[in-house]
Amino acid sequence: MVKRDFIDTCSFSKDEMQYLAELGIKIKATINHGYYPSLLKGKSLGMIFDQVSTRTRCSAETAMTELGGHALYLAPGQIQLGENGHEGLADTSHALGDLVDIIGVRTASHEDIVEIAQNSPAPVVNFMSDNDHPTQALGDLITIKEFLPQGKKLSDVKLVFVGDATQITVSALFLCAQMGMHFVQYGPRSKWVPSAVYDKAKKLAQENGGTITLSDDEKVLEDADFLYTDVWYGLYEQELDKEEYMKIFYPKYQVNDDLLAKTKNSSVKFMHCLPANRGEEVTASVLDGKNSIIWQQAANKKTAMRAVFTYLLKDRLNNDGQEALQNLLA
Repeated sequence: MVKRDFIDTCSFSKDEMQYLAELGIKIKATINHGYYPSLLKGKSLGMIFDQVSTRTRCSAETAMTELGGHALYLAPGQIQLGENGHEGLADTSHALGDLVDIIGVRTASHEDIVEIAQNSPAPVVNFMSDNDHPTQALGDLITIKEFLPQGKKLSDVKLVFVGDATQITVSALFLCAQMGMHFVQYGPRSKWVPSAVYDKAKKLAQENGGTITLSDDEKVLEDADFLYTDVWYGLYEQELDKEEYMKIFYPKYQVNDDLLAKTKNSSVKFMHCLPANRGEEVTASVLDGKNSIIWQQAANKKTAMRAVFTYLLKDRLNNDGQEALQNLLA
């Protein structure tokens, strides 16, 4: 039994991501009909959070509960880890991996998540690091599939990400590249994704029939199926103050009604990972408008969590879990 982790958006193959999306949709449909399959009965999730979280933490915790499992929230200062603790990352990871069945980690350091995965006997899921957010990517794939334009396949989809190159931009970039979709980052040149990230994504896109475009020309907005944005203030210790980032991005890259109209697609869907700064990267008229699917997108974080936990633990399920999975897939 080989342990698998979900550390990067590209940790799973294209076929596996398709399977995970469909698995999540099936579990959601079952629950929406009033039946909660005991897929994770007796299983425990250890959640290490070094950063604040609303949607990711609640999605992970409720996903485990709904499927019969249990989640433990391990905040800074509550376990013997870090500067004020008495144990190194490797030893904590090994001990925790023996005590729980799966581990989720949100931290500013992607390297820390890699080290935890290397030392934990239990599967590890990246709940967001400084350069990727794979569970967000899977949730976004599920949302895109649910709102796929009529007559289109995933390979026909054009997603335009407006603004800064955050870890959400990177996860969306790699998702599109892996699934053969067409990704555009529309933003100032100084805020495009790094060249190493672009080169890796471009190669992946070429292998899967997708395309990657970086541009500051508003013409790239035309024919977008999905418009996506994130906050402008940067990441963790690289955060900018409001005056700085407003000078860089406002008003050209604010998603407002005028920018939406430049897609020339009245059915374009608006996405945002949330939280949003209303009046900055997006206006309230778009966020709350008829093209917005942000609340469905946010809810699909739980859809993604259910699928990821079930998939990573599929070879470790007890008899009840195995039976529930067989019934679900029948």
